[in-house]
Amino acid sequence: MSQTLELVCPHCEAINRVPQDRLGDAPVCGKCGKELLPAAPVNLTERNMARFIARNQLPVLVDFWAPWCGPCKMFAPTFAQYAARYVGKVRFAKVDTEAEQMLGAQYNIRSIPTLALFVNGREVDRVSGALPGPQLQAWLARHGL
Repeated sequence: MSQTLELVCPHCEAINRVPQDRLGDAPVCGKCGKELLPAAPVNLTERNMARFIARNQLPVLVDFWAPWCGPCKMFAPTFAQYAARYVGKVRFAKVDTEAEQMLGAQYNIRSIPTLALFVNGREVDRVSGALPGPQLQAWLARHGL
């Protein structure tokens, strides 16, 4: 019998229970019918971040960025590429710190891009700077991902 995980729908924010062995089967939300695990980062706002971080039982990797930041723009394709690679293992999300200044302050973001890894609703690690793909993969591997 497979363990069941709670996942927050990135579209309607409903909590869904999905058997762990079915994560690779493109599960859909029981409420809105949309894809639960998109192969692209989810945009978080002050309205939905706390629920998304706290209620997902998969680790959540958040990229705190800003539209005027050159390194952020350079890192975005790498982050998106790894979001697709880690579907069903890690939820990838982005926070635009220019639009969501309260979140930047709440999470004490001092430089961008900053990556913060949340497990069971708690921040377990963070790294600042645009990481090349292999470095991002190695950083995730240090956390067993």
